[in-house]
Amino acid sequence: MSDPYLDKVYTARTDDETRELYDAWAKTYDAAVEGEGYATPRRCAEALHALIPDPTAPILDFGCGTGLSGLALRLAGFTTIDGVDLSSGMLDLARERQTYRRLSQIGSDDPLPGGYAAIAAIGVIGAGAAPLHALERIFDALEPGAICVFSFNDHTLEDPDFEALVDRRVADGSLTQLFREHGPHLPGKNIESTVYVVEKK
Repeated sequence: MSDPYLDKVYTARTDDETRELYDAWAKTYDAAVEGEGYATPRRCAEALHALIPDPTAPILDFGCGTGLSGLALRLAGFTTIDGVDLSSGMLDLARERQTYRRLSQIGSDDPLPGGYAAIAAIGVIGAGAAPLHALERIFDALEPGAICVFSFNDHTLEDPDFEALVDRRVADGSLTQLFREHGPHLPGKNIESTVYVVEKK
């Protein structure tokens, strides 16, 4: 039987509705996505590690959820990972992994902390999750020379505005695209994603 939250997560909603959904989904989230072969965290972590070989480089895991993304970053070799998320229920489970140096709840308009070599937004930006302006906040929060790894799944890619934002930032010279690859996201659902890595100029 398919997880009911996984079937409805791609529906657009307000920030409060998103927080409530992920709080309710927290306890079954890992089983739901891992049961469908969730591949994007590993792909993002490996792409980032290829560009940041220093394992101690501080990484901010934006929208860290239950910590699957942090675990992927840890397995890729990173040792200094902080996480922020909208959902307190998800953060409670992320804490149990003991993967993160720090974990904090963040509001939809709260400023992002600074001082990171990279910000990761893995499986976070797009339909049913963080809206496009969240990615703009991440880009703006990057320090010169810092890197962002993020992903858009197939549902998100149906809206041309998401790719257009990335292309516009690259074209205006504020970002350099270092990596871009389409591949598996949730193979069990026949959903793929594009993984991007960009650098702030």
